[in-house]
Amino acid sequence: SHYVACMATILSQMDKDHYSTYIQAFPSRPELMDFLMETFILFKDLIGKTVYPGDWVVMNMVQNREFLRAINHFATTLTEMFLSDSDFELQLWNNYFHLAVAFLTQDSLQLENFSSAKRNSILAKYGDMRATIGASIRDMWYSLGQRKIEFIPGMVGPILEMTLVPELELRKSTIPIFFDMMLCEHRLTGSFSRFEDEILRRLDSEVEGGRGDEQYMQLFKSILLSCCQSHPELAKPGEDFVRLVSELLERLLDYRAVMNDENKTYSMSCTVNLLNFYKEIDRQAMYIRYLYKLKDLHISYENYTEGAYTLLLHARLLTWSEESNAAPVPGPHSLHLHTQRQLKEALYNQIIEYFDQGKMWEEAIHICKELAEQYESHLFDYEMLSDILQREAKFYEKILKNKVFIYRGKEYERREDFEMRLLSPFPNAEKLKSTSPPGQDITDSPGQLCAHGSFTLTDIQCFTVQPAEEAKVRLKGRSIPEQIINFYKANHVQRFSYSRPFKRGPSDPDNEFANMWIERTTFRTAYPLPGILRWFVVTSTETIIISPLENAIETMMKTNEKIMSEINRHQNDPSLPINPLSMLLNGIVDPAVMGGFAKYEKAFFQEPYMQEHPEDAGNIEKLKDLIAWQIPLLAEGIRIHGQKVTEDLRPFHERMEQCFEQLRAKVESQYGTREMMFFEDRRSGRPRSIAWVPDWDQLSHARSRQSPHSMEAPPTPKPAPRPSESEDHRNERRENRASSIFGPRRQEPRQSISELPEPKDEKWRLSCNMSESSLSTDGKQPPASRAAAGAQPSVAGSSLSPTGFGGRVRSASKLPPLPRKFSATVYETFLEQSDAAAGGKASTSPTVDGNRSLKSPPLPPPKSKRLSQL
Repeated sequence: SHYVACMATILSQMDKDHYSTYIQAFPSRPELMDFLMETFILFKDLIGKTVYPGDWVVMNMVQNREFLRAINHFATTLTEMFLSDSDFELQLWNNYFHLAVAFLTQDSLQLENFSSAKRNSILAKYGDMRATIGASIRDMWYSLGQRKIEFIPGMVGPILEMTLVPELELRKSTIPIFFDMMLCEHRLTGSFSRFEDEILRRLDSEVEGGRGDEQYMQLFKSILLSCCQSHPELAKPGEDFVRLVSELLERLLDYRAVMNDENKTYSMSCTVNLLNFYKEIDRQAMYIRYLYKLKDLHISYENYTEGAYTLLLHARLLTWSEESNAAPVPGPHSLHLHTQRQLKEALYNQIIEYFDQGKMWEEAIHICKELAEQYESHLFDYEMLSDILQREAKFYEKILKNKVFIYRGKEYERREDFEMRLLSPFPNAEKLKSTSPPGQDITDSPGQLCAHGSFTLTDIQCFTVQPAEEAKVRLKGRSIPEQIINFYKANHVQRFSYSRPFKRGPSDPDNEFANMWIERTTFRTAYPLPGILRWFVVTSTETIIISPLENAIETMMKTNEKIMSEINRHQNDPSLPINPLSMLLNGIVDPAVMGGFAKYEKAFFQEPYMQEHPEDAGNIEKLKDLIAWQIPLLAEGIRIHGQKVTEDLRPFHERMEQCFEQLRAKVESQYGTREMMFFEDRRSGRPRSIAWVPDWDQLSHARSRQSPHSMEAPPTPKPAPRPSESEDHRNERRENRASSIFGPRRQEPRQSISELPEPKDEKWRLSCNMSESSLSTDGKQPPASRAAAGAQPSVAGSSLSPTGFGGRVRSASKLPPLPRKFSATVYETFLEQSDAAAGGKASTSPTVDGNRSLKSPPLPPPKSKRLSQL
């Protein structure tokens, strides 16, 4: 530092004439060139090593000021004495450019990293030296003339590093150098492929190192597009190049943003985006580079199977030949792997090890067989053949000794009794108390062979799994009795799931749902259960992670399904006990019992969560929709409860009604009003049931995340008529069916749910969802299309929500309209004309249903069993 201070002092005393006299004092041109070479190297070393501490701002800035003056004087010498064709020195000019870029990018000049006071002080005394040296570099580049091609692609990296400095004016003045490079190479060779390859390669490392931002991407795009459009020969290739770099920059910036995120899921996703990008543009070296980054991410999370498959992508690019490796491979052993055969063999051994750690022994055997073929038939290396065959034999042994079975228990059998029955033939076996996967110390231990659970020879692990078969296509979207649905839920099933909750992130003692994640493992058996055995071996296992929001959606779906199930059970069998229904309803509507869904609102509907997770917007709307659909379900359940409740439990019911009214007012004001659709089968006299089509595939688990905007409701499926049925027979079947939905509610006053009278005959329950066009005061006949409706309900305004519920959706900000009043005389006239239109066969009777139905005096009995389709 003492000598540097002395040198800076000497330089500060020199003016332009001193520099000119000193340069002219050299006796020969070679000696002058040697002096400039050594000076450029010395300055670059001093700039890189920073002999003064970083907080010695004055000394660093004084040194930089004097170095800048000297560099500019020497630049003049270069243009005057070393630029002509006979005197041009490529290495000297190259050293100058590298020195100038190193000076511009040094840490002590990056003013945006300083405090506001220090930055203002430096600017006031020394100015921004980056702009000065940047202008010199630009002028020196343009002075090269036809010699520019000699600096491509060597100078692409340093110029790129200079343009990435976050100073707007510097970027604007230096980015056009790239176009000049493109134009120079294109005029000489017809393309600028060398420039393109180099800038893509260097851009990757520079952005990963922390340079570059959104502003740079926009400037790069606008400046180069403007330059290319002024030269017709570069308009199309230049536009393609700019688009390519913009796409790469976008992916690189996303990758850098999540690189250090604790949740490596996003890092893996961005890494895959980059490696797929490089594969599409055929940049194999960069593709392989990100393959190994992805592999390292997987191994850090002990995703050994995924790491093996990632390495396999590289191995598939290689051949069993003595050709040299085309792309460098990260890792300490790459220097010794010169041929593709050597590299592929090393990769295969690593892949086998990862498959072994991931318990994917079947996949490891495939790799062993390919290696054995090489050792036996091509290399004739029987020693290596013996080793690989022994490894293959061990994998077969592991497959036989480590099995998972799904066992079909007996009806009403307790798990403790089942475990005792399972362990009785193996008195020395130990039952694992945890449901977590057993460690290697357990899976590798010798002992007894058993036939159940996830276990090895001495240990048995047993836990309950749930059927996870997909909904049958022929049952989906149709009103099916619960008994039939329950049969297919538990029979002819080949997939089973086990869910293990765990906490991730900071714990919130007031809201356990905010960080409640679910690890769901799905098992597939060799054959469906039940079958010829009470157990079958598991052939494949898959594990996904369900986020707290997705867990909340599933919980709400299951709760709504349970309410509907209870409602349909009580509709079908009025003699059922009321206690399960009481506990279910009270646990939802009374906040003192379960807290309701207010904790979901606190966890997911607040601004902090929605701003941090914009990708969850679709799932948040789905959860709100489920909350809103729960209200009409609860209303129907409480109505049934009010009819069946005994006098001693009447206070309990009234308390539950009060809680529900408060809950309904809150939910409808925030999430809108929902009106459920009911189905009735008139042929069999089966009571009405609520229509719901659960669509579990719309959930976006961590394994496959769906776009938040794909919330389009699927259309209500309609049964196609059988080819053998005649039109008359279809009409007869249609006449024996009717549909009924909740109608609009009055605003004031609202009746108690238990006070709503129950219709005596469900056949005469009339929909209140009639518009002015379908029910008019002048007694005109309703449209014929309504009378000819099919077997499936088709009511104006009804639809199937994204969560699967059938009915109408009303806005939360708009109150529902009041039903139109009709006199009994007008209404009877309407019914008579409906009978006339149907050939005297149809007649209906309105049902008094509180504020949900039209009120009119009782009508005469129907003339026939035919129902009018309104």
